[in-house]
Amino acid sequence: MSISLSDFETGAKYDGDYSDALDALQERLERVQSAHITHGHRSIIMFEGWDAAGKGGIIKRMTALLDPRYFEVWPISAPNEEEKARHFLWRFWKRLPGNREISIFDRSWYGRVLVERVEGFASEAEWRKGYDEINEFEAQLTGSRTNLVKIFVHLTQDEQDKRFADRLDDPWKRWKTGTEDYRNRAKRKDYLAAVEEMFAQTNTRWAPWKVIDGNNKKAGRIAALTHIVEALEAAVPMTPPDLDPAVVKLAAKAFGYKPKD
Repeated sequence: MSISLSDFETGAKYDGDYSDALDALQERLERVQSAHITHGHRSIIMFEGWDAAGKGGIIKRMTALLDPRYFEVWPISAPNEEEKARHFLWRFWKRLPGNREISIFDRSWYGRVLVERVEGFASEAEWRKGYDEINEFEAQLTGSRTNLVKIFVHLTQDEQDKRFADRLDDPWKRWKTGTEDYRNRAKRKDYLAAVEEMFAQTNTRWAPWKVIDGNNKKAGRIAALTHIVEALEAAVPMTPPDLDPAVVKLAAKAFGYKPKD
């Protein structure tokens, strides 16, 4: 099915108790991570979207209860000289999760067909070839038992401008905005065209996109976390490990442990 960003611009508030819903989702995410560890699964959660759309806020709340030993957040910026000297996917292969791990990408390999396309960092031949390369890369991932969740957080221009102003007004948030934000803002029409083609070319059956209306922060967080939880609960066996008889025997000897009925 085609994706139209105009369908994700209502900015409707979350219809429910935000704190309760967030707590419940975070607990489910904690169990999802436990299932990864128990069953040796691996997953990638990948975020794209506009500057100030709320990607960082979603990631912050997603990881709040997770064990830091088994997940990694990768903030993706411009490639360095070593990375430029290699295929554009090389730096992402190095960051893929192993068994029992979850990798979270704050921006991703889609830079090839978004910022590199719009800003002229890749030739037209390179970014057009990038669609096939990305689809094949994602097919390799999912075909080798790596779960992949792709999220795009959408934001209208008016709401983005309000958030840029809020960041400038708050001394402790000014670090979040810089000149690149305004370079990108000035080319929004070009980015919209690039995003539209990205969806058309890469919204595949093995790696579909999920668009989140980020115009209301709380509603956007709940929607994103709900999608992530439901996708991973469907992909990972949600069964806890059995008691290890050897450990039970040691606990019984150490402090008189008896399994509960």
